[in-house]
Amino acid sequence: MRDEEAVGARISALVATRRPGYSLPQAFYTDPDIFEFDLREIYGRSWLMVGFEVEVAAPGRYLAMTIGRSPIVVWRGQDGVLRGFFNTCRHRGAQIVADGCGAAERLICPYHQWMYDDHGVLRGAGRMPRDFDKSAHGLGAIHVRSIAGTIYVCLAETAPDFGEFHDNLAPMLAPHDVLNARVAAEITLVERGNWKLVMENARECYHCGVGHPELSASFPIDARGNFLSSERVDIAGFKQRMAAIGLASAPVEGGWWQASRFALREGFVSMTLDGAPVVRRPMCAINGGDVGSLRWAVEPHCFCHAVGDFLFMFSALPLGPQETLVVGKWLVHKDAVEGVDYTRDELVMVWNATNLQDRALVETNQRGVNSLGYVPGPYSAQSESLALRFTDWYVDRVRERVMPPAALRRDTVAVG
Repeated sequence: MRDEEAVGARISALVATRRPGYSLPQAFYTDPDIFEFDLREIYGRSWLMVGFEVEVAAPGRYLAMTIGRSPIVVWRGQDGVLRGFFNTCRHRGAQIVADGCGAAERLICPYHQWMYDDHGVLRGAGRMPRDFDKSAHGLGAIHVRSIAGTIYVCLAETAPDFGEFHDNLAPMLAPHDVLNARVAAEITLVERGNWKLVMENARECYHCGVGHPELSASFPIDARGNFLSSERVDIAGFKQRMAAIGLASAPVEGGWWQASRFALREGFVSMTLDGAPVVRRPMCAINGGDVGSLRWAVEPHCFCHAVGDFLFMFSALPLGPQETLVVGKWLVHKDAVEGVDYTRDELVMVWNATNLQDRALVETNQRGVNSLGYVPGPYSAQSESLALRFTDWYVDRVRERVMPPAALRRDTVAVG
């Protein structure tokens, strides 16, 4: 067997040992070959949220980032259309623009100055022969979609269906007016943990009461499922209030996405220590900004919370078998003035504290998972249902990629 086939066979054997309702076998959190598999088959085939249209609002603006080992760029053309490309020169493969936001009428490779237009077409390639076919050396295209001001990409040749996600999230997100916002803060952290441990942690609040005192002030930490129930929040009353002001709150979900509007703790209108808004100019002014939190999440890597006065985005990007880049972005209304309508420190305080606390928890988790004594453990049906949903989603994707169709039709006997 080729090496890739041998790795696939080993992964198939490992995933067959996974006990339903339990965390993954150790190798899924530690093994370099499985990490490479995840880059190729999970991140390389999924829809990923990369940012916001306001970051590329004007023609020529671009957003560049690296997903796994693949630099990509989302670029607004002179015609106003968003397009995505692999940020890799078709000459000898150099990365063309550095990660981050910028503006350019043409993308010019810093190595040998090959030049591409906003459709990815190669326009300049010095010192090549007269019969050189520039049309055959354009940038590789990637899929790009947007929903109410948020941007998603997929690197696969054929992307999963996007329509159901778009049609459900768009009306829920529209009242938050993301197209009239701006990025007020961005903070990145490197966590010494496998990306799946980062995401399992991000999908549950079992640890929040002790681990996140700042977040727990406003967040219903005992919420179950997709925020369907909580002992500390009047969910039925909240749904009635939201319906009265025309905001949908019922949970919706598909195989790789979910969204719901949920109530914060009583008396809280924002995710802050005291419940008061930290931005005077709201993004969503309906009901005085008292609209709970619109949470949506995308497997494998992100979640967002949109409250009345700001929006927070969390994204996890794998760097190595035991290293993950966590990106946090905070949006405010485009007319909100720093130092007048808000302060950066107050804006980022709760979620930045949460991310720092989660980094410590994830790294503690990874050290324990690395142990000879690690054995997969059971998730709490009450408090970790979304973490279990994430892990089940991952296992299903693995099985699709490493098992023959006949094997997928048979029930797998779980051991261990």
